[in-house]
Amino acid sequence: MNVILSPNPYRDKGLRTVREAQKILEQDGIRTEICLPFHPDGSYDVPEGVAFADIRQAAPRSDMLICFGGDGTILHSAKLAAQYRIPVLGVNMGSVGFMAELEHGELKLLHRLVEGRYSCEKRMLMDVRVFRENRSIFQDTALNDATITKGAVARVIDLAVYGDRMKMMEFSGDGVIVSTPTGSTAYSMSAGGPIVEPTAENLIITPICAHALQAKSFVLSADRVVAVRTQRQSRKSVYLSVDGGRAFRLSGGDVVELRNSQRHIELVRLTGRHFYEIVNQKLGRN
Repeated sequence: MNVILSPNPYRDKGLRTVREAQKILEQDGIRTEICLPFHPDGSYDVPEGVAFADIRQAAPRSDMLICFGGDGTILHSAKLAAQYRIPVLGVNMGSVGFMAELEHGELKLLHRLVEGRYSCEKRMLMDVRVFRENRSIFQDTALNDATITKGAVARVIDLAVYGDRMKMMEFSGDGVIVSTPTGSTAYSMSAGGPIVEPTAENLIITPICAHALQAKSFVLSADRVVAVRTQRQSRKSVYLSVDGGRAFRLSGGDVVELRNSQRHIELVRLTGRHFYEIVNQKLGRN
């Protein structure tokens, strides 16, 4: 079994957790490679003897990818994992970590991997494309969400939201979030959207601070195609961000199209914890 260990060096100081995990796995005969999920600025400590492999070269020969960080670290790796159909196991080094299966104090459960005592949970992905004058100018894939928001702090933006080319709502506000069930516990929830079981397949539309009473959250079938159109004559700054990534500036009249992707990602489950238990724990309801 070949496993990629992908740490966030800003959260796993000195790579102590990833090196502990490497020791546990290699004791079980599992071959490991340490790969960074992104290109950091170098302002972190790398212990002597630690060598990084290129994650794109390691992915084709790997059976699993283990991420050490918060949900953001998993989001960085999700597209690559989906491309090579590698299941992902998250080890939480952050504060909330809805997608992570293990806390950093539960590393001994990694012994279950060599015994085959784990399962894989399928999660949908969402394809995001931007059209300008009927020409595709941007595309990406989201595990969590795509967010269309204003640029200037004091201004609202005007948006129209369509489902299968039928207008669902039109409003002024701070923006709109279109999320997957996995992303329903992220920004969408903070904006008042519903919590949806992560293994479901839905598109969730959540307006952000809408100045319209009819602008409410919608939970749609994954068969729907959602489109968000910016006001054509608007000079206001509008931005699209996919999974919290770098913002893409939209122009007036641009259409953001969102649909269920043909690809998916699998998250590794080791503990048997139920989703309701995770929600209660992470949101402090106990």
